[in-house]
Amino acid sequence: MAKTSALDTLIDLAQRETDDCAKRLGAALKAVEDAQQKLQMLLGYRDDYAKRLEQSQMAGMTPMAYRNFVAFVDKLDNAINGQREVIKHAEYKSNAEKLSWQAAERKRLSYRTLHERAAAEALRIENKRDQKAMDEHAARQAFYKR
Repeated sequence: MAKTSALDTLIDLAQRETDDCAKRLGAALKAVEDAQQKLQMLLGYRDDYAKRLEQSQMAGMTPMAYRNFVAFVDKLDNAINGQREVIKHAEYKSNAEKLSWQAAERKRLSYRTLHERAAAEALRIENKRDQKAMDEHAARQAFYKR
């Protein structure tokens, strides 16, 4: 029983590790989703601002206003590029967390398989012992009947 107890402990530890990895993976996936939403917001804002620039140009605008528009669009472009880097980093972290979770899950499943094999072997030994006892009992019964 000591082996089963140790194996149960390993299974519990592996389950906790898997749960922790799953939580970190969930947080990493949420970070990717949030970063992508922020990028979409920035892209939408840039498109709106570009449309306003176009409309202002048609209506006529001063060179100073034009420079301000262009400078702001450049800042938006820089923010968009920065956000794409944030997404790239978040996706990298997400992939690393996914690999970590998969490794923890494989370990947990391996321990569970070992536990099931040990239980099956113990059951086989118990059944063999019971069969031997039944055979001995039947042999004694037949011996005493003679």
